[in-house]
Amino acid sequence: MDHHRTARRMRVIARRHGPTARFWRRRVAFLGGAIVIGLVALAFAEAADWAARQFMTIEKNQWWLPLLLTPAGFALFAWATRRFAPDAVGSGIPQVMAATRDPDQAMRSLTAARTVILKLALTIGAVLVGASTGREGPTVQVAAAIMGYAHRIARVPIRASVFIAGGAAGVAAAFNTPLAGVAFAIEELAAAYEQRMAVLVMAAVLIAGMTSLGIAGDYVYFGAMRDTLPLRQAILAAPVAGVVGGLAGGLFSRLMLAAGGSDWRPLVVVRRHKLAFAAACGLVVAMLGVSTGLTWGTGYDAARTAITTGAIPWWYSPAKFVTTLATAIAGIPGGIFAPSLSVGAGVGDLVRPMFPTAPGGTIVLLGMVAYFTGVVRAPLTAVIIIAETTASRGLMLPLLAAALIADVAAQLVSKERLYHGLSLRFGTTQVQHESTEPGNGSGARA
Repeated sequence: MDHHRTARRMRVIARRHGPTARFWRRRVAFLGGAIVIGLVALAFAEAADWAARQFMTIEKNQWWLPLLLTPAGFALFAWATRRFAPDAVGSGIPQVMAATRDPDQAMRSLTAARTVILKLALTIGAVLVGASTGREGPTVQVAAAIMGYAHRIARVPIRASVFIAGGAAGVAAAFNTPLAGVAFAIEELAAAYEQRMAVLVMAAVLIAGMTSLGIAGDYVYFGAMRDTLPLRQAILAAPVAGVVGGLAGGLFSRLMLAAGGSDWRPLVVVRRHKLAFAAACGLVVAMLGVSTGLTWGTGYDAARTAITTGAIPWWYSPAKFVTTLATAIAGIPGGIFAPSLSVGAGVGDLVRPMFPTAPGGTIVLLGMVAYFTGVVRAPLTAVIIIAETTASRGLMLPLLAAALIADVAAQLVSKERLYHGLSLRFGTTQVQHESTEPGNGSGARA
């Protein structure tokens, strides 16, 4: 009798804690998904860079061709998005936020394979026709889908924490900045997740970032910034950059939200003719791109130039602002992370003459972090992204001050946070909290 009882207990223990137990399958899904995210993010980055080079070759050889190619491409991709994958539109970060409200339903559309595959293809296509867009936001949505499918394959229930981990891992891999992914998980995506899942979420983020780091190497997007800002100058420069960048970023956020949700009659009429509107947005991007030669694509090169030499025109920031806004509201896939950092570099370059004795690159970085914070309203993420992509750890305190001031300034222009406002357009259910699993030992929390 005792022998049978012991055998039965051993089988129960093996089922709960053995290699096939849900406990281990969940960990394998998180860690395996994180590695795949790192690899896919790198491949996506290479493809987007290739597309950008191809467009610049076209623009250099036939300067007039983008006037036809860009509007036609915008209309085509807007049609393809509406027809085949409506949830692939735009950045991808609002979709991940919406996915956390109803994870099971999200796997049918918001993070479905069809949606993210088309997201990848159409984003590359947008870059190929000169859109002022980035790949970071789309990487977040693709990464969340990968994490969801990893859990489905492992036969583990999909919770909000799955998409939080995947999306944040996407940020880490896209920017080659693991710490920024952790901050993004905390600040932007974590509307609801189980307390005990936090360790796995952070582990997935770090593994995805380390995968990218291990393959691509320890590079910085905008070049290394070794200059620091004396305290006396930082006390003046951080508030000025914070207010200017925050107001400008808040204006971008407000205009984006109004373009899709305002009931102003002219906008309502325009939104009914979606393909014509997309083509018109493409024409705006093409005209500014052809006339300036600087506003195409992500804007990384212009931002790097502003940081290192300061040789960008004064009109770059407003021109890039307009092309990024036109791309973002056109109804095509694409992110705003990279273009926003580029616009922010232009904002910093406009502020720089006010502080002629300060190292020029430091003021540009203050403008970048302030404008980016004004747009996405995530100051901690903004500071860490700038610090990691420029190796400017000596500027952490002034960057943080500028970001916090920008966050307050942006609220004066746009009360609603951009990604949260956009996420309300995807799905209708309320936030779903993590449920307690058998043997979990912890309750749900918002």
